[in-house]
Amino acid sequence: MQNVNNFAALMLPALQGLALGIGFVILGWMLAGQRRRRLLENASPAQNFFSFKSAGQRPACWLAIRSVSPEAVKDALGLNRAEPCSWAEGLAGDREFFISPRVHGWVIVTGLGLPHPGDDVDACFLFLTALSRKLGHVQFFHADRILHHHAWARLDDGTVTRAYAWAGETVWSQGIETLPEIEVGVKTFSYGDHAATILDVETNFEKVPLLAARWSLDPAQVKLNSFRQSIGLAGESAWI
Repeated sequence: MQNVNNFAALMLPALQGLALGIGFVILGWMLAGQRRRRLLENASPAQNFFSFKSAGQRPACWLAIRSVSPEAVKDALGLNRAEPCSWAEGLAGDREFFISPRVHGWVIVTGLGLPHPGDDVDACFLFLTALSRKLGHVQFFHADRILHHHAWARLDDGTVTRAYAWAGETVWSQGIETLPEIEVGVKTFSYGDHAATILDVETNFEKVPLLAARWSLDPAQVKLNSFRQSIGLAGESAWI
């Protein structure tokens, strides 16, 4: 009988410790569940919808500007009557200027206000150099789906480091061909060189997004990780 009492006396603290441990586990599980519920309650439907979505569309003409804020781009363009605008609406190209939020260190700009080298290459050059003097590193891409006109340019502090534009013929060729151009396989031609074939033109047109992805960003492949990243600015400008 004494042995039984001794055994019971030894087991009682062990059972109490086990019960206490189970209680802590249950309490921790309940607290974790409450925390998960709070996170789900605080997450807006818009945040869940836009999580890891692609911007989707690719405009015919766009800028990629490095390491600046959308507000700095807005000021440089002289944008007035600016208002919030989604990527989907902005990339559709119906606004004069759309300025994206900063994504991976880049701000995308597109819209009807961007000059096309095939219309006036001098105006395009002046626009880009003026903008680059204000904002630093600016990249320009153009790919006309109908005519297959195409162009790309890189500028630093108002200086063109590389540019090429084809609009039925080469209208702008400046700087040394970059390694990404060589890697994606674009084919450029000198002024007055009419040797470009339809295949060359179509190939260059199709590879503009590939070059953009290597130089900076392809707008159609941008991943939107939050509702905040999905909303940019749109407005009109009095020009630079």
